[in-house]
Amino acid sequence: MTSPALLRIHIGEADRCEHQPLYEALVLKAREKKLAGATVLRSPLGFGASSHVHSAKILQLSTDLPVIVEIVDDEEKLRAFWAEIAPLIDGGLATLQRVEVLAYGPKAAATAQP
Repeated sequence: MTSPALLRIHIGEADRCEHQPLYEALVLKAREKKLAGATVLRSPLGFGASSHVHSAKILQLSTDLPVIVEIVDDEEKLRAFWAEIAPLIDGGLATLQRVEVLAYGPKAAATAQP
């Protein structure tokens, strides 16, 4: 990676892309594009632009918990990927930040090169 970066996409668990969860569609698309890696993180609590709190508490059980999709690769590849997937995302938040890769790949203990 020449300029490694992290694309972080905040969406709701209930967000869909045709017949599947949006987070799943994004990860599969990232894999199809041969990006370095993607992970989905599900949060027990959060709020966004609407200020509506989504919670996993028993008394406030939400069916739309916050989900974060993190994708790491070269900044240019991530910008191109974002341009392609942005139309799929209705709301939410997306950020792009440069990162330092400390390890990548199987048993990558001390190498920073993918």
